[in-house]
Amino acid sequence: MTNAPIPSGRHRVRRDGDVVEFTRTYRAAVDDVWAAVTESDRLARWIGFFDGDPDEGHVAFTMNAEGEENMTPVRYDIRRCEPPHVLQVHTTDDAGTWDLILELDENSGITTLRLSQIVHDPEVIESTGPGWEYYLDRLSAVVTGTDPADLDFDDYYPAQREYYLTVRDRVNASANRSPDSGY
Repeated sequence: MTNAPIPSGRHRVRRDGDVVEFTRTYRAAVDDVWAAVTESDRLARWIGFFDGDPDEGHVAFTMNAEGEENMTPVRYDIRRCEPPHVLQVHTTDDAGTWDLILELDENSGITTLRLSQIVHDPEVIESTGPGWEYYLDRLSAVVTGTDPADLDFDDYYPAQREYYLTVRDRVNASANRSPDSGY
């Protein structure tokens, strides 16, 4: 691994709680990036696909980038959808509870994507952080017209593990601070 990806996730405190937030920018219209993260056939190019009608408030999402043995559909509840700017989803599966907030903003032809994962269990940050880096880089490949298959998860984990242990420690410190600590 000569060009290890640089981790970008940051601890943030939102009204929803502690989150790990990831940011990517694209020279693309917000509608194009929105389609890449909300249309099943476009999602399938970088992370997975869904069955069902989002207008019903939920879909069955299936990861397709982790091998066939991991292709189990999981219900995702759509908590908030404001096209093409905000999507918030919730699920619980064998790996835990997932609350994700996706926010898109466009300025002068540059779209900024922010993905926030609400932290329910800080101990999983060491693996979910590198996981989101990998998947968002796969999304970037799709948006920019390169092949996401050229990315290798082994370049992300365990290489980014120590960085995300530090992020985990910040989340734990935030959760354990007293209201008067000034942290």
